[in-house]
Amino acid sequence: MQAIINSQLPEFKVQAYQNGSFRTVTSSDVTGKWAIFFFYPADFTFVCPTELEDMADKYARFQELNVEIYSVSTDSHFVHKAWHDASETIRKIKYPMLADPTGTLTRAFGVHIEDDGMAYRGTFVVNPEGKVKIVEIHDNGIGRNAEELLRKVEAAQFVASHPDQVCPAKWKKGDDTLTPSIDLVGKI
Repeated sequence: MQAIINSQLPEFKVQAYQNGSFRTVTSSDVTGKWAIFFFYPADFTFVCPTELEDMADKYARFQELNVEIYSVSTDSHFVHKAWHDASETIRKIKYPMLADPTGTLTRAFGVHIEDDGMAYRGTFVVNPEGKVKIVEIHDNGIGRNAEELLRKVEAAQFVASHPDQVCPAKWKKGDDTLTPSIDLVGKI
């Protein structure tokens, strides 16, 4: 396996559904701000709407951190619109829903399930320079938690702006951090 942490965001161009419109989203649209690529298996399923609603409920908080969310499945942008129109839960979504019917993005991020043509539940946080900083991949029966993802993004942003410090387990914004040094070895 090749390491994905600190790898460069792949170049891409896909269709998306967002706020009643179709639009094209490219890798260049992502550059310059933090981004979350939130892969899920398919529209009109079971666990997926609970996760997408959780992200929708926290979207304003992510936006305050200058983070854009991109949900991604191998459904088309037309299916995203149909799901949005049919589901009260999905109507809450304001972030772009990327369509990856060819599996280009799911393969590039290593979450494509070849036998099913769907994605695993993969979460990727990308910094403004286009480098992957956080990766989390779940089997499809296990839902994710947007609150924990917010905490991780805050930690990644803190470390990016304070490269001499690190965030310990369970760190939350405002908590003490650590400054790595030989003086800490064996003392924690």
